[in-house]
Amino acid sequence: MRIWHLHELGEPAERLRLETVDPPEAAPGHALIEVEAVGLSFPDVLQCRGEYQVKPPLPFTPGGEAAGRIVDPGDSGFDVGTRVMAMGAGLREIASVAVGSLWPIPDSLAPEKAAAIPVNYGTTWFALHDRARLAEGETLLVTGAAGGVGSAAIQLGRAAGARIIAVAGGEEKVARCRELGADEVIDHRETPDFVDLVRELTDGRGVDVAYEAVGGEVFTRVRRCMAWDGRLLVIGFVAGIPDAPMNHVLLKNYSIVGVHWGASLGRNPESLSEQMAAVLDLTPSGVVDPLIYPPFSFEEAAGALQALADRQTYGKAVVSVT
Repeated sequence: MRIWHLHELGEPAERLRLETVDPPEAAPGHALIEVEAVGLSFPDVLQCRGEYQVKPPLPFTPGGEAAGRIVDPGDSGFDVGTRVMAMGAGLREIASVAVGSLWPIPDSLAPEKAAAIPVNYGTTWFALHDRARLAEGETLLVTGAAGGVGSAAIQLGRAAGARIIAVAGGEEKVARCRELGADEVIDHRETPDFVDLVRELTDGRGVDVAYEAVGGEVFTRVRRCMAWDGRLLVIGFVAGIPDAPMNHVLLKNYSIVGVHWGASLGRNPESLSEQMAAVLDLTPSGVVDPLIYPPFSFEEAAGALQALADRQTYGKAVVSVT
């Protein structure tokens, strides 16, 4: 089978190699899936560079989520041919996946859409419901709103009954946010310092919850948008790790809330299947309908990761394998 391997740390386009290896066997508690699509996330890029908090041993295969069909159920209890969504598959044609990281999916859900769900929607469900306790009628500010986690935040925020203010850059990404159902969309290229506009949109009150996935100067602006008793969710730092003056946190009485979804699963493994079940329940109605960038071919996987690294994509970057 074919598999993408990283033998040396660096930029994905320079370091990833497409290789041929023997297919795996189904280990106890695992099933083999024929991979049809793989979802890529920014942590994949950081792991390729050696910049992520979790540093896997080399050779490393990026792509932590996938969709496909069971080809060898092993002792998993699945039937051959069952369509599944998976965590831990990677950019390979056949993957051995632990039973607890496999979820059956309906025939109506395309593999490219299914591969876009686990990381982005798992992170976002955990952020909005477990960490922020987002309530119906509250206002949710989403930065990086046309990206993978940002677009998931718009959809899950709407499902929770929140009013959504989305921040994205450029005409195309702004349009995508409107299509996803954001109530207000701010183009940060036109309005880099969007604090006054957010205050105007909230009648001076500020936002109850901020889903902040960018970092850098954007974080500095977002904290100035917080309402009294607000919750500022720290999702990621694609623009750099910011500082937060504690006097401002005290004076405005808001909370800065860390969102480390991956570590939370280690402490509460059962939560993963609960989150996936809750998200999959929202797919038949179209409430959850992942925004995906036009899929890349398997041969283009290194370029797909580089495009993600260079912020050339919107929504979820997905690789079609078959």
